[in-house]
Parts: sequence; structure tokens; C-alpha cells
Amino acid sequence: MIAPALDSIGPKVPGLDYTTFAALGTAGLLIPLNCMFSGLGALVDRESGARRDLLAAPIDRALVVVANLVVALGVTALQVGVLLVAAVLRGAHLSTSVSGVAWFTAAGLLLSIGMYGVAELLAGKVATAEEYVGLVPAIAIVPFFFAGSLFPISALPGALTAFAKVLPLTHTLALLRYGLLDGNAAGLHGIWGAGDPSALAWRSLLVVAVFAGALFTLAIRRFTRTAVA
Repeated sequence: MIAPALDSIGPKVPGLDYTTFAALGTAGLLIPLNCMFSGLGALVDRESGARRDLLAAPIDRALVVVANLVVALGVTALQVGVLLVAAVLRGAHLSTSVSGVAWFTAAGLLLSIGMYGVAELLAGKVATAEEYVGLVPAIAIVPFFFAGSLFPISALPGALTAFAKVLPLTHTLALLRYGLLDGNAAGLHGIWGAGDPSALAWRSLLVVAVFAGALFTLAIRRFTRTAVA
């Protein structure tokens, strides 16, 4: 709905209409927010839910975190699917090649895993749901404005462009667009410079994979060490 207004004031994206560009950028807000609010459920479970019963069961404690992740992934996938359908109905032009869908899925999945790791770590650290909710915007919303969601990162001042390049969300959005915009690599070139788009995509995927692996591993280790029945 706001894409036409932003299109009239922002820099143009080579080879893309702005509605299509912004539609995929919206995933950069939807995925982190959804995963962070899934972590809120983990906090509530700790205080008044079924966590004590689960911890007393003869199962590996890491499975509790994995099960919560599976639920978060399912809900996030449903919401992203609705976003894509709405984007197409609104006039976005998306490519659905097998390789493109694979890039899109891999990037979205890894970002979701990493963000749920952040959510689980935060849920284990803060004392109340109110405190958790107060921290969500700084973690899930602020990066959205720097990661090339609404405009290319080249439109930012130099220091902020450099900052955007280290955000996992920036790499994820570049991959989402590379996957569903018929190989458009403008986002990847904005991060890495010139080069073969496929090689640049693999670099960005590695960045997101490291983010996901590190944060989710930390979440599992903290949970297994600190959770008590």
C-alpha cells in the first residue's frame, strides 16, 4: 500500500518496479518480528506453561528448543506465503524457477533459525514478558531500516552503508531478491561489489548460515545449562 508513495521519493532500483522490490523487503520485517514473538511464547512457558513438565520428561532438553523452532518456522512460512500471494495480487512480478525458490527458501530459513536463536536467548535472560516486548523493536525492527528493505543500501550515508553490509538481514534480503527476481543481483553487488552473481550469493548465504548456526547453538547451550525443572 505504501510502495507507490515511497517509489515517488526514493532512488530507483535498476530493472525492478518498486512494488516488487518493497514486497520482498517486507519479509525483512516479517521474519524477525515473527520469530521474536515466538520467543515470547518460550518465556511464558517458563513462567506459567508446560516447561517444567517437559524438563521432567526423559528427553534431551535441546529438543524443547528445536520443537519451539519448528513451530516458529511453520508460522513464519505461512505468513511469508501470504505475503507473497498478496504481493503478486498487488502487482509484484516474481520468478519461480527451481533454483530461485531454493535460494529464497535457504535464505529465509537460515534467517528464521538465527532470529529464533536470538529470541530464545533473550527469553532466557529477561525476567518479564513486558521487558521482552520492550526489547523486540530494537532487535527486530531497527535493522529493517538499514538493510536495504525499502531502498538500496547505496542510498545510505557511507558509514551506514558499511554498517548495513555486516547485518545478516542485508545479506538475506539480497538473496531473497536474487532468488525470486529472476537472478537480479543488485543487492549482492551492493554488498560485495562486482563479481559473478552466483559466487556472491554463496558468500552471502555463508554469512547468514554462520549467523544462524552460531545463534541457535548458543540458544541450545544456554537452555540446556540454565533450565531447571
